[in-house]
Amino acid sequence: MQEKLQILIDVLGRSKKSNDEHLFRCPYCEHSKYKFSINVNKNVYKCWICDTRGRNLKRVVRRFGTFKQRQAWDQLTDEVDLTSFDSIFESTVETKVEQTIDLPKEFISLANDVLPITARPALKYLRERGIAKADILKWKIGYCSSGEYENRVIFPSFNKDGYVNYFVARTYTDNWKRYLNPPVSNNILFNELYVDWNNDLCIVEGVFDAVVAGNAIPLLGSSLRDSSTLLQKIIKHDTPIYLAMDPDAKEKEQKIAKLLMQYDIELYKIDVSGFDDIGEMTREQFDIRKENAEFIHLDNYLLYEALNAV
Repeated sequence: MQEKLQILIDVLGRSKKSNDEHLFRCPYCEHSKYKFSINVNKNVYKCWICDTRGRNLKRVVRRFGTFKQRQAWDQLTDEVDLTSFDSIFESTVETKVEQTIDLPKEFISLANDVLPITARPALKYLRERGIAKADILKWKIGYCSSGEYENRVIFPSFNKDGYVNYFVARTYTDNWKRYLNPPVSNNILFNELYVDWNNDLCIVEGVFDAVVAGNAIPLLGSSLRDSSTLLQKIIKHDTPIYLAMDPDAKEKEQKIAKLLMQYDIELYKIDVSGFDDIGEMTREQFDIRKENAEFIHLDNYLLYEALNAV
């Protein structure tokens, strides 16, 4: 515990001892008094001024420490203590049967070196959406030129074991129905195979947003609920979340933020104003918006909620 305390002192500065707790100046609200209380043994923290609190000290080190300090902390503790969250999962996470499906039989991968002439409209559409060859290879994007999903690009989703569990089919013609997805549950982790739960994760609306955002999971038109697989994974890994919802999805964004704060998830909001969605941004534009994302805590969330209710 002394080693952990020393890392915290290196990150936050000098402290004062008070029984089993150590008091620092709060790095969140930067109050001049020593009101940021840390209990190293219980792995918890709380500011008595701004009410920032959490059940994992790794968050503090991750947010305010240097790379070496974060490395040193990780070497001292390999796992996050989430025993208080056991009741959330009950037995559902371990016993749930993974959903797997087949891709359409007409599916043709655009990652192939040699492509038929029918691939040209699909490739043209993807280029116009800012999708590069590297994105096609990473996301294993394909298309269908016939069948039920005719004239649609296909974004497969792979579970953690590499099996297809969903796909998104987006038209590249003038079909009135832009998306035509499989008749199965979308309560899945889209492309979990590529998700790094130990890094910050962006929650976005759709697959084109996720391509731009990098380490991201699209909601596929749904929301985040207590029963969702995504929420359970976020809590299990204590993953920092960046919300990057479309500007016209304020109500959904508010509900998601409120739910995540109930579980003390480290939360940030990315400003998407000026664009219809993340998918319209370049990666450079997105990186700048993410760098300037607003840290969400109870006080500014209540203000944000009040302003949007007017």
